[in-house]
Amino acid sequence: MTFRIERAVGWVNEIVLRVCGRAHIECVNILTELIETESAKLVLNLSEVTLADHDAATFLAACELKGIRLKKCPAFLRWVSKEHERLKRLLCR
Repeated sequence: MTFRIERAVGWVNEIVLRVCGRAHIECVNILTELIETESAKLVLNLSEVTLADHDAATFLAACELKGIRLKKCPAFLRWVSKEHERLKRLLCR
């Protein structure tokens, strides 16, 4: 297993998707499908992510731009905020 996604109900009308393992393009594709099916407020719990590639970082930055909260983001994924700023610059052109 390279990754696992667990769905849980958080606070009122909040869905938590907990990502475990390695986040790569396959994980991103599945997360995209899951996010599109949810109508509640979403939170991505990243406490169990052990590795993430550039596609995953870009995806997470885009999620944050869309208002999806990133919870317990590991230190090695902190550069998501840099990707977030890069995406903002690209979208504002």
